[in-house]
Amino acid sequence: MNHEFMEALDELEKDRGIDKEILIDTIEQALLTAYKKNFGSAQNVRVEFDRERGDVKVFSQRVVVDESDLYDTFLEIELKDAREISPNYELGDIIENEVTPMDFGRIAAQTAKQVVVQRIREAEREIVYKEFMDKENEIVTGEVARVNKNIVYVNLGRIEAVMTQTEQMQGETYKAGQKIKVYILEVKKTNKGPQIVVSRSHPGLVKRLFEFEVPEIFEGIVQIKSIAREAGSRTKMAVKSIDEKIDPIGSCVGPKGSRVKNIVDELGDEKIDIINYSEDPAEFISASLSPSKVVRVDVNEEEKSALVVVPDYQLSLAIGKEGQNARLAAKLTNWKIDIKSESQANAE
Repeated sequence: MNHEFMEALDELEKDRGIDKEILIDTIEQALLTAYKKNFGSAQNVRVEFDRERGDVKVFSQRVVVDESDLYDTFLEIELKDAREISPNYELGDIIENEVTPMDFGRIAAQTAKQVVVQRIREAEREIVYKEFMDKENEIVTGEVARVNKNIVYVNLGRIEAVMTQTEQMQGETYKAGQKIKVYILEVKKTNKGPQIVVSRSHPGLVKRLFEFEVPEIFEGIVQIKSIAREAGSRTKMAVKSIDEKIDPIGSCVGPKGSRVKNIVDELGDEKIDIINYSEDPAEFISASLSPSKVVRVDVNEEEKSALVVVPDYQLSLAIGKEGQNARLAAKLTNWKIDIKSESQANAE
């Protein structure tokens, strides 16, 4: 190793934020391991890395002991022998002798390179981890890298993210090279570097898309109070305006339906019901069953359950295909909802 190597360490510290002293300490520990592996580990040795020139030296270490305590000549030296080297030595002192092997420079260079490469990888992983931690619960645009056993790998530039089958949209197919918007669901730190889980099915994707598309939501004038979603099929979203002059549903729909159409297009024609949020449970539950009409809502505050009565001809619409409308309404309101027709309610 030479002066150029030390300059390279300076550049790493400057450009990548890798502490030079910590890096050198790590190199010294790695060189110590390399020495013991290649030249035996019977001795106590210390590796010294010259911070100026990049030279590496190995020193054996022996403790000065009394003649009666001498046990291992590799690790210890008698006091009388130590004083032949220098009369100033006392019991417990450590005597060092340079034992740098002739070809240790080559091993040192290889070892140092390995350490530096490893630390660069670790530093890059940390940078990527911090970058995507800041983007957790946000939308990013990626490119499908490959699809393997129902898992979609999405290239996000500096790293590949994983989209498991449960995070994929029902009925949506993915092909290599395809550009897609994904919701960053989770960023984990692992031994192999950061692992990023993304989603196309999470309700957060819909929320973020509306924030991008609707200025009133981005500015906080219109608030998204709750979302219930069955990805690829249907979403219900409750909105509220803090300004009486602003129509929250109209803001989300946009001129001639342009805003909501852009989101529906992004979601592959997923249906989106936008309703007014209300602090009144009966009003909120009634709205949540849109597009069905509601005759009345009887709420039980203690059990957080409600009986909803709808016109006979609206019963199937209120329940929805395979119960979807009622199921999403319950998720949206967080209330247990029992739906009955007027005939059923009157009979009871």
